[in-house]
Amino acid sequence: MEQPIRMVDLIGQYDRIREEVQQALHDCMETATFIQGPQVQSFTHHLSQFLDGAEVIPVANGTDALQIALMALGLQPGDEVIVPAFTYVASAEVIGLLGLTPVLVDVDPDTFNCTAAHIEAAITPRTKAFIPVHLFGQACDLEAMEALSRQTGIPIVEDNAQSLGAAVRYQDGSRHMAGTVGSFGCTSFFPSKNLGAFGDGGTIMTRNPELAAVARMIANHGQSRRYYHDRIGVNSRLDSMQAAVLDIKLRHLSDYHAARLRAAQAYDEAFADLSGLICPARAAHSDHVFHQYTLRVLDGRREALQQHLQQLGIPSMIYYPVPLQEQLAFKDICQVPGELPNTAMLCREVLSLPMHTELSGDILGRIIEGVRSFFV
Repeated sequence: MEQPIRMVDLIGQYDRIREEVQQALHDCMETATFIQGPQVQSFTHHLSQFLDGAEVIPVANGTDALQIALMALGLQPGDEVIVPAFTYVASAEVIGLLGLTPVLVDVDPDTFNCTAAHIEAAITPRTKAFIPVHLFGQACDLEAMEALSRQTGIPIVEDNAQSLGAAVRYQDGSRHMAGTVGSFGCTSFFPSKNLGAFGDGGTIMTRNPELAAVARMIANHGQSRRYYHDRIGVNSRLDSMQAAVLDIKLRHLSDYHAARLRAAQAYDEAFADLSGLICPARAAHSDHVFHQYTLRVLDGRREALQQHLQQLGIPSMIYYPVPLQEQLAFKDICQVPGELPNTAMLCREVLSLPMHTELSGDILGRIIEGVRSFFV
């Protein structure tokens, strides 16, 4: 019997680190350090090192990270926050949740990311933040966005849920980790992420100690010290067992990214001659850590290709079929200052193939042959 093909093979990944994980979870249970235990401090320290010294505030999930970051900036109801229309809902959901106004902008059709030009064109006197989303594994042009932020005084909150570990290269040759350039960066440790927990988790990143202190306070009921509440906060914590798992996986993250890159290169080479597909572009300014491998399927054939793959036992996903401005939740609260042709096109064309750390050999060959058999 053929091995089943999975969009994300967390079982195979776990098999490689099983003993490490079981020992770490056993230690956590033996000491009953379930909340704010030493595992959280260890993971926080190691992640900070990985991010070249950025401060790390672990929280319960990536959506909380975004919400707390916006709260820490002191935004008020009615303030505008610019965000791409082509993204997962959480990027804009937190804007609406806080009574702010999501301002939706288009994205580049090749990288799927918004640009500084898209953001600049949408700025008004009410703009108080913008959220570049580093989609599918590669970062936006943070050098241009950082320059725009300095020019306008508008802070950046990076949504780095899909691109943790991607580095951005500036024109002067310097290298910056995605998620550490803006006032805040936010990421998710949802199990399918490149660095995934065995449940929910997330973190906030910043290089500003004052903002770090505010975010840390908000995440802990607004406390400056126990039972002294200086501001309205939330209860958002990364638990010790998830931190223990993440600490182990962080040691392997570079290898995980290398495995994803090898799979992406195999896809690229296999599909280069297919005129009905456009493979994901690599931005000159950013690494690509391939959270997703997302094709554009031309000539209205996406659904037919997806059905063809399904018949062969090959899963695929559409990220994302409906742009934010067409979602019922946002129709009455968002602003769309311009046309969004690229977003509309991508929602019609994108299709993501299986992408994970265990993708090689026969499994990878079956996926490639399945896609090619549709076109050739």
